[in-house]
Amino acid sequence: MVVRALEKFISHEASSGIVLGIAAILALVLDNSPLAWLYDSLLTTPMVVQIGALKLDKPLLLWINDGLMAVFFLLVGLEIKREMVRGQLSSLDQVILPGVGAIAGMATPALIYTVVTWGEPGLSRGWAIPSATDIAFALGVLALLGKRVPLSLKVFLLTLAIIDDVGAIVIIALFYTADLSTTMLAGAGVAVAALLLLNRFKVRSIAPYVLIGIVLWVFVLKSGVHATLAGVVLAFAIPIDVGEDAVGQSPLEIMETKLHYWVAYGIMPVFAFANAGVSLSGIGLDTLLRPLPLGIALGLFFGNQFGIFSAVWLVVKAGWARLPEGVGWVQIYGVACLAGIGFTMSLFIGTLAFTDPAAAADVRIGVLSGSLLSALLGYTVLRVAAARTAGRPVEESGTVLERH
Repeated sequence: MVVRALEKFISHEASSGIVLGIAAILALVLDNSPLAWLYDSLLTTPMVVQIGALKLDKPLLLWINDGLMAVFFLLVGLEIKREMVRGQLSSLDQVILPGVGAIAGMATPALIYTVVTWGEPGLSRGWAIPSATDIAFALGVLALLGKRVPLSLKVFLLTLAIIDDVGAIVIIALFYTADLSTTMLAGAGVAVAALLLLNRFKVRSIAPYVLIGIVLWVFVLKSGVHATLAGVVLAFAIPIDVGEDAVGQSPLEIMETKLHYWVAYGIMPVFAFANAGVSLSGIGLDTLLRPLPLGIALGLFFGNQFGIFSAVWLVVKAGWARLPEGVGWVQIYGVACLAGIGFTMSLFIGTLAFTDPAAAADVRIGVLSGSLLSALLGYTVLRVAAARTAGRPVEESGTVLERH
């Protein structure tokens, strides 16, 4: 049952990665065509929602980044809570290897970015951009290899990416907040208390949680804390147990199932379309070598593969954990390369770090180039590893015998 659920989840994430890629390519094509004005005009279209004195006036791009992405983070929070209670994050034995890898995969890219951009005014805010992994794209690349990649390797990457998402949420909460409004934070606190009461009294209907979650989102949006964090808070309030007399799925599982397709095939592609567009006119080697795009690209490409592989190697050699069943070192290196596909989360953190259009364009160039190189190298390494292990004997433990 658990294996089937994991396979289903991974297949959904993998196919959504293909849709993400199409959306990103469409954005690049439009922004480099005679219709570029239409693309830019669409994203800057003002949208206003007003109820009495409460007025939310934002361009379409910010409604996507602050509103739709809150739903994305809601789904991420639901997945993290489920994994912490019942899944890959519920056991220290299962967490230690991808956990150490994820931490190193966040720290090393940030260090590389900091070194490359050292002394450049205003660029220090972007240190977290190359520290994120896009789970949909990474699993999408794995899907291209089909059954030549063992399920245990996909689970390892999935767990690593989920822990990476936890780190990204913490980073956004601590480092990417504006001036705080105590009044709005107090209102958000009341909304959180209401969610906790619903959970405490075992309310199983999803509707009250959603209504209070919307109120929470508005307060958080106005507080100076990034609004997407409201989705995470709401997720952790949703009950994961089915109740004493209930049967079937829990409220958390129901919400996760219903949201998954909307997020994977709607919200994430829309976000990619809105944020991946960048004019390639005049871009040359000198553009790629500017500190901001270079720091991001090198952080994604070198930081993840070096940090993750080194950390996993040290943990295994120290005897603290074992490689996943049926997985060899070449495959671990391939997955470490795929973790350099930052895309969705990297672009999102980039929107928080830089609002200047020129810097935003450099962020997109750095993220796209670093992610593309990571995807190509990761795919190549894993394809070579699959060819090497085809028909090779397997130890009783299930670990593929490697020739060095």
